[in-house]
Amino acid sequence: MESKRRVLIISYYWPPSGGAGVQRWLKFVKYLRECGWEPVIYTPENPEFPSLDTSLFRDIPDGIEIVRTPIWEPYRFYKKLIGAGKNERINAGFLSEKKRPGLAEKFSIWLRGNFFIPDARKFWIKPSVRFLLKYLTKNPVDAIVSTGPPHSMHMIALGVKRKTGIPWLADFRDPWTNIDFYHELMLTGWADKKHHRQEFAVLKEADEVVVISRSMRTDFLKIHAREYSVITNGFDEDDVTGLEVETDKKFTLSHIGTMVKTRNPEGLWKAISEETIRNPVFASNLEIKLVGSVDYSVNESIHIAGLEKYVNRVSYLPHEEVVRVQQQSQVLLLLINDTPNAKVILPGKFFEYMASRRPILCIGPLDGDAAQVIADTESGVVVEKDDVAGIRKAVHELYSRFENGTTTVKSSGIGKYSRKELTARLAERLNHICR
Repeated sequence: MESKRRVLIISYYWPPSGGAGVQRWLKFVKYLRECGWEPVIYTPENPEFPSLDTSLFRDIPDGIEIVRTPIWEPYRFYKKLIGAGKNERINAGFLSEKKRPGLAEKFSIWLRGNFFIPDARKFWIKPSVRFLLKYLTKNPVDAIVSTGPPHSMHMIALGVKRKTGIPWLADFRDPWTNIDFYHELMLTGWADKKHHRQEFAVLKEADEVVVISRSMRTDFLKIHAREYSVITNGFDEDDVTGLEVETDKKFTLSHIGTMVKTRNPEGLWKAISEETIRNPVFASNLEIKLVGSVDYSVNESIHIAGLEKYVNRVSYLPHEEVVRVQQQSQVLLLLINDTPNAKVILPGKFFEYMASRRPILCIGPLDGDAAQVIADTESGVVVEKDDVAGIRKAVHELYSRFENGTTTVKSSGIGKYSRKELTARLAERLNHICR
């Protein structure tokens, strides 16, 4: 029997980490053995995770080698600076649930952008390179993968690549200098140049660069001209096969995941508010379900729109429960960040939304990547963020379908987004760089 090639995967996020960051590579690892590759995970021993989800352990194949080393992160200092408790978890994307960010939070963001380059995990780069160079002499691998953000993982792989020449695939789950909050980092000219230098080095020196959308590939081509492979996020058929649920009795509009301030759909809140006033029966059936952390600005907008009494907040759910909520909901909300890179954004949860075969109401650009996939798969409707009349019309039509019991959608042609299919494509790229 032919032995499998070994691939070292450098990832900050790994179970028991919850949230979106862990899903992509957890699912790749789940199916890589079927594609001729034996994964070895390198991950921190004591990371600062935004959430925990022990249910994800069941997706880790038996016998997978997981190598852990300690990491030092400046979060204890950061928590003291902003007055947070030592056991409080740090939200991603500058999300603040309780109040408007004060001077201490703004100063911490300035520090993060200008001194922790590429990110707060930078202090793990040199120790990891030293450790891995020793580890690989006794435990050779055929390829290395780094997945970011955090982009410090790419810098670790870059250091190892330069010393060993081992083929390296860099996987970008999000952009680097084009990420939606980059402009909020208050960068000095020096820091901005350093971010761009590091980004360019990764794009130039990796043997393979994988991105999650066509628009991200277009953006990276402007930084460095080379071949980029698009491998989107996806859904795991195992998560939905045989799952029997009853859809919600109420007209639930559900959003899964964090709602940062740039994802605040003010046009949607206004449209729903108008519809509750116009149609008392609609109001009596309405429930807005928000699963995940919600920025204070979103709560303010909901309050101003008079929708507070319709909102059901759930701070966090394990992934297996998230899948159940998706299938129970009458409508799933996909909110694209109102940022310069909006067209590039293709959230991981989007593909699980499609697999649930519940209608998606997407608030975002009509010419974005998400809108294109929704159109191709007939899985929902897309409306621009400021088109209140268009949003209200879409909500009205979805509610009519709810009344008629016809909210199930086709989600046609989504097989290419299954985790098994996507892992096979990833294995092809690994095979390519190891020829």
